[in-house]
Amino acid sequence: MPKQAESGGHRAAPVHTDPARVPVLTALSALADPVRIQLIRELAFCADWTRSCGSFDVPVGKAALSHHFSVLRGAGLVEQRDEGPRRVNRLRRAEFDARFPGLLDLLLRPDAAD
Repeated sequence: MPKQAESGGHRAAPVHTDPARVPVLTALSALADPVRIQLIRELAFCADWTRSCGSFDVPVGKAALSHHFSVLRGAGLVEQRDEGPRRVNRLRRAEFDARFPGLLDLLLRPDAAD
């Protein structure tokens, strides 16, 4: 039986991948999608645990957004937790930077949006 969210919710707690175990191709693949890049950029410039999944203005539906967050978790980029009915996020910048030094810096440069 899957572990239930600590908030007592009806959904299972998200599974997180340790960034130290992420292959470089998995990381690059996760960062190759424009929606996921937008999610990472927005998370990079806000405080941890302040953004719920539904607070992002991205051009995809709920199911696709859930998939994108799953890919980011699987690549060790994002950590999520449930707070009541909301699932909030944080960018695992320090952990990811330890595994792939400089990769997020390149992605977050202002000229990288071109």
